[in-house]
Amino acid sequence: DLDAVIVATPDFAHRDAAVAAARAGRHLLIEKPLAMSVGEAHEIRDAVRDGGATCLVGFENRWNPHIVQAHRAIGDGAIGAHIMTTATLSNTWFVPTTMLSWAARSSPVWFLMPHTIDLVTHLSGRTPVSVTAVASRGVLRARGIDTIDVVHALITLDDGSTASLTSAWTLPDGTDAIVDFRFQVVGTDGAIGADPIHQGLTLVTDRQHARGPLAGRIGTSLVGAPIWMAQEWVACLDRGEALGPGVDQGVLVTEVICALERAYTERRVVTLAEIRDCC
Repeated sequence: DLDAVIVATPDFAHRDAAVAAARAGRHLLIEKPLAMSVGEAHEIRDAVRDGGATCLVGFENRWNPHIVQAHRAIGDGAIGAHIMTTATLSNTWFVPTTMLSWAARSSPVWFLMPHTIDLVTHLSGRTPVSVTAVASRGVLRARGIDTIDVVHALITLDDGSTASLTSAWTLPDGTDAIVDFRFQVVGTDGAIGADPIHQGLTLVTDRQHARGPLAGRIGTSLVGAPIWMAQEWVACLDRGEALGPGVDQGVLVTEVICALERAYTERRVVTLAEIRDCC
């Protein structure tokens, strides 16, 4: 009698649970990335369409107050037409070495960059058409985790504007938070940016720690972007409404990441059309 299913398995293990639930006509909330291959992403998309239920992909930063306000200002025309977006989203060693037992089956490009790719498309309103990237490998491998350390991506959008993204799993554990997240959007009439991790509250003991006031519990309520996303998803289901970003956005982000992997492996520019044609 389930109405809906949340798929929060590891990055590489979304396909079976998502397809089974979708084919059974259950509404879905799927953690990002939708899948780690274009083929599996398309399977999930087709199952959602055939099953007739809704699907929300967990790009939780769309509920982050900094990004909500940036999106609103950009939509009101505050910075003019999009020229470029830059974003950094990285983790300390703790994430690949301790938090994730399956880090070798993922990477910074799969675990982190879905958020910033979605940020680019959400704030710019544009669609990626080609990518290039470089990545380094060796430091995590020396620690027994065979995956890339850092990836730098350059994305060209359908209006000729660009985005530059960086993600790494190599920040020192002494960093004041396990996540470093900053972005800036530059337009023809202005710019807007934020550091969503440092919300103006720090705790200093033997080292400085960032504390996010918009997280955890306030009174009897849980707060924070993942909580607000889940609450709105349930409320929309109760009203019989769909909530985005949906499965098509999940497919697009997976296509971009597959293109980035090919770009840094083959050291060339890769188009999204190429990725779609070969899968």
